[in-house]
Amino acid sequence: MSTTTTEHATESATEVQEATEVQSAPQLQLTEKPTVILTQKAADELHRVLNEQKATLPANPVVRIRLAAGGCSGFEYGLGIDDSARVDTQADEVSEQFGVHMVVDKKSSLYLAGTVMDYYESLEKRGFTFENPNATKSCGCGSSFSV
Repeated sequence: MSTTTTEHATESATEVQEATEVQSAPQLQLTEKPTVILTQKAADELHRVLNEQKATLPANPVVRIRLAAGGCSGFEYGLGIDDSARVDTQADEVSEQFGVHMVVDKKSSLYLAGTVMDYYESLEKRGFTFENPNATKSCGCGSSFSV
């Protein structure tokens, strides 16, 4: 199992408490078992970011997690905010956890099944972490992995 961290700047702790629920996207078909498991702490940070950027986001944002070829070990995690209108019901898996709609394309889901996404914060660094049970090794900097 490997843990990978994605750097992410945050503001004050009071802004985390001001996070709001993601608006419901009625036409999304939710999967019963999520590919990536979101922790409450990660969900709180995602709510904070979505609330902070609300003016520039689509009406029904979703958080998209994907894999890309790259890094020194083979794959890198990608994390972004997308419009629910761009979700492809044939190619994407959608779950809702703690009020956050998470989207993973089916190709990435093969390598991400059972991955836990958390949020880590310390004096030295902060960011989202991914504990992937499918990873056989990760690079020294912790930003990529292989299966």
